[in-house]
Amino acid sequence: MQAWLCENPVGADALSWKELPTPEPGPGQIRVAIRAASLNFPDLLIVQGKYQVKPPTPFVPGAEFAGVVEAVGEGVRHLKPGDAVAAFAGTGGFGSHACLPAAQALPLPPGFPFEDAAAFLCTYATSHHALLDRAALQPGETVLVLGAAGGVGTAAIQIAKAAGARVIAATSSDEKNSRCLALGADAVINYSRGQLREELKTLTEGRGPDVIYDPVGGDLAETAFRSIAWRGRYLVVGFAQGQIPALPLNLALLKGASLVGVFWGEFARREPARNAKMLGELAAWYAQGKVKPVLDAVLPMQELPAAFARMSSRQVVGKLVLRMPA
Repeated sequence: MQAWLCENPVGADALSWKELPTPEPGPGQIRVAIRAASLNFPDLLIVQGKYQVKPPTPFVPGAEFAGVVEAVGEGVRHLKPGDAVAAFAGTGGFGSHACLPAAQALPLPPGFPFEDAAAFLCTYATSHHALLDRAALQPGETVLVLGAAGGVGTAAIQIAKAAGARVIAATSSDEKNSRCLALGADAVINYSRGQLREELKTLTEGRGPDVIYDPVGGDLAETAFRSIAWRGRYLVVGFAQGQIPALPLNLALLKGASLVGVFWGEFARREPARNAKMLGELAAWYAQGKVKPVLDAVLPMQELPAAFARMSSRQVVGKLVLRMPA
């Protein structure tokens, strides 16, 4: 097999494309011939040694991928060679093959392209878990999506609309905002102009958003939290800006608001039955056309360094996908 190897987690420039022994699946595992893998922000952090999970070196990065089952280990009954699957395994995706627990693989229905499948699990599961489970979003409520043009942001727009909510998408440029409107956002804010709070007040007639979906963190967090509606729910999804904000907790008291953590990976580990039900619903929504991954670009797997550079520039709309030749 071939793969990008991280031997020293000091950044994407230190990765090397290498020939490695093709792994054999152990008990309860499958080996997948990877057809496509997507980039998520934690993939960048993990090769920089900045993520909360630090795998022992050397390792193959790439949390999310899709492909064809090539071999199954002892005890695997629900999958067989030739089955198409998607997986979020944490590592192993940026290469030609990966072994992973069979329980982490989602069988793909017919007609689910590998490029879409590779960009589906993390962003849509995170956003569904955040909005419908953690925030208990109700039809007619207003959702503010920060960083709305990114992978989880574009997924959040689609899921909130599917749930019957009104969506305000906030991004750093008018071009990104145009893409969000095309995805179904009801209103947009360019927060690079520094008028986030004022525009939210206008768009919500002074009430504020019921749910704030925040994968950005940094200096936007307090401004957004000050605008939240009574009984609002502030979803802590991630910190793409790099800075973990310190919010004055008296704001939660004054608004009767909730500060809600979102960690889909841990939810999937602790509550596998609920997670499986959620993934089934998402797969059905994809088949019905309610959700579809937004792909910024599809590049050859060998162009991973260029993909990381584009991600670091914060110009990505949706997800970057890497494709392996069949």
